[in-house]
Amino acid sequence: MNPAAKKTLAIFSKTPMLLIVIVAFALGYTFKGIVSTAPRAASTDAIGQSQDEAGEEIWTCSMHPQIRLPEPGKCPLCGMDLVLAAEKSKPKTASTAKREPKYACSMFCVPPMSRPGKCPICGMEMVEVENSGGEEGAPRSLTLSPMAQKLAEIETVAVGRKTVSAEIRMVGTIDYDETRLGYITAWVPGRLDRLYVDYTGVPVRKGDHLVYLYSPELSTAQTELIEALQRTKPSSAGGSSLLNERAGAWLEDIREKFRLWGLTDAQIAEIEERGTASDYMTIYAPMGGIVIHKNVLEGSYVKTGTRIYTIADLSHLWVKLDAYETDLAWLRYGQEVEFEAEAYPGETFTGTVAFIAPVLDAKTRTVKVRVNVENSDGRLKPEMFVRAVAHSEVAAGGRVIDAELAGKWMCPMHPEIVKDGADDCDRCGMPLVRTETLGFVSMGAGDVEAPLVIPASAPLITGKRALVYVEVPDEPGTYQGREIRLGPRVGNHYIVFDGLEAGERVVVSGNFKIDSAMQIMAQPSMMSPEGGQPAPTHDHGQKQNEGSAETDQMPSPRQDLDGLDGLKLNIPPTFAIEFGPVLAAYLKTQEALSHDKHKPAQSAAGKFRDALARVDMNLLTGDAHMAWMKESVGMTKAASDISESADIQKARAAFAVLSESMIVTTKCYGVAAEPVHRFHCPMAFGDRGGDWLQTKDKTENPYFGSAMFRCGVKKETIGPRSAGGASDAPN
Repeated sequence: MNPAAKKTLAIFSKTPMLLIVIVAFALGYTFKGIVSTAPRAASTDAIGQSQDEAGEEIWTCSMHPQIRLPEPGKCPLCGMDLVLAAEKSKPKTASTAKREPKYACSMFCVPPMSRPGKCPICGMEMVEVENSGGEEGAPRSLTLSPMAQKLAEIETVAVGRKTVSAEIRMVGTIDYDETRLGYITAWVPGRLDRLYVDYTGVPVRKGDHLVYLYSPELSTAQTELIEALQRTKPSSAGGSSLLNERAGAWLEDIREKFRLWGLTDAQIAEIEERGTASDYMTIYAPMGGIVIHKNVLEGSYVKTGTRIYTIADLSHLWVKLDAYETDLAWLRYGQEVEFEAEAYPGETFTGTVAFIAPVLDAKTRTVKVRVNVENSDGRLKPEMFVRAVAHSEVAAGGRVIDAELAGKWMCPMHPEIVKDGADDCDRCGMPLVRTETLGFVSMGAGDVEAPLVIPASAPLITGKRALVYVEVPDEPGTYQGREIRLGPRVGNHYIVFDGLEAGERVVVSGNFKIDSAMQIMAQPSMMSPEGGQPAPTHDHGQKQNEGSAETDQMPSPRQDLDGLDGLKLNIPPTFAIEFGPVLAAYLKTQEALSHDKHKPAQSAAGKFRDALARVDMNLLTGDAHMAWMKESVGMTKAASDISESADIQKARAAFAVLSESMIVTTKCYGVAAEPVHRFHCPMAFGDRGGDWLQTKDKTENPYFGSAMFRCGVKKETIGPRSAGGASDAPN
């Protein structure tokens, strides 16, 4: 070491350390002040301006478009890789006002990009697409290239006016015609010495003898009849006209009494000719039919009014059908109905609507519809099960068209009585009424307009809103979203009340893909009418995810818990094994909550979240991949809410949201080995009800725990997926 260095080292070794630090800090601050001059600031501004002019890349999540970051990475919500969304370009001048082309996936997995290539999600080739919604004052719409239209399978049809037919399907049973039931009763007290018809089911004709009755009162009445008959003779009256007149009136009164007792004129004449009283009387059938009830036995004593037989005329029957309240608009009195009986498959019978019940069954949400049926051959029998269908041609405003009944007159009690003019009913004598007063109209007169209709696949319906995508005239490939007001659904069509004109073309296939693109670009869409914010992945559990776990704020149960096991998704059999740890962690969470164990439930929910993150989504493709991503986001959030819950009530509320997604997911993707059972508790969350999965056959309620451990019923069993793609779910 040279002498100068040794001298410097000696000086520093004698200097206190604190003084050295202060001197170094002062020198650094002075140096920073020297180099941070005005020219440096100007240079910094210039660099920032240059970056703005060059533009910066924006990275977003394909599942959460609201995530927009300046650099690539992972989505903070679901952990997926971010994709390039857009570029912040410098303001366009007049020379650069032309919109730059964009490229999008035909499945709309990601937002449109500024350069072509392959979709980072599904690997499909990106196609050119133009969004014309960015221009101020212009309608929000989407323009697709011919190739994009073909890949998205876009189909359109013209809106038009035409009569459409509603098909109303109903089920029910055959019953007796109540107006054609007869009762054989005892009109005088006595003893039934003989029953000529001694079992039910016997056919009888009008006038057939039924009962041989012994009655002392009948003998007394016969004696009066014979005495009155004797007094009407001239020798008995002594030739007095007044006495003859009174005797004749007395005789006629006694004869009328016998008629009211059920004796025929022939029986009365027989008594008069015999001249002696008898204690016996034969009762004859007042009508023909089938004896359907025998109420007494031979040798029984009866009083006046005691019912002996019930006879039904089966040549006319009633068919009692159950019609859903949504179908009542298409049913009319006097309408023809076709039906098939289980006993005669393939054979069609017809009848006429004679009565529509004025009240609704609150349990089944159906209304009883009575149909009158002719049964002259006796093939139809009471209590047979039938399936019926009624067809209604519908005019504008939902009115039913029937050209055959237009201008006719019909009986309001017997719809089979139809005449060309005003008259009285042949059966009941009531005045006939015009069929128009019963809800029928005719297109023949030309005064009824056909309804404006669109195919049922055209509108996207959510809540009270209905959205269609209309092809913009003279702009091929451009589709504009429009809200419309729909009327009732009639078969495969909807009646349009407002929002469309005849001749416009609406999208009937591919409209969901167009709407997905609008949602990704934060444009007005089915779920986001105002635009600006993308639609949430799931509407269920939204309040739950915002931190509210109160039972009175639980969302309504999802309506897709039943029937989703039939979805034909392309799912490899090995994915059920991949899904196994997720299901196992969920079942641990359910078991902990059902036994009122909060901390074990939190721990199990954390394991659920970890297992869900380890699932290899690359095993899934197409719709199966997209469905998994949508459900996994909600499940991750719900599991986090459970693991971070402050108390067990909040954990149970979050578990309800998790269970909804798990039920759907388990149905779609199946279980590896042991089947699981879906249970339902109708009393959970203020009687809104809640579902969950468990492996045990007996109920273990996670929403009430020990308070109501066995509250709930098993709804279905979910087993391993079959080769066809559906879960084998033996019940």
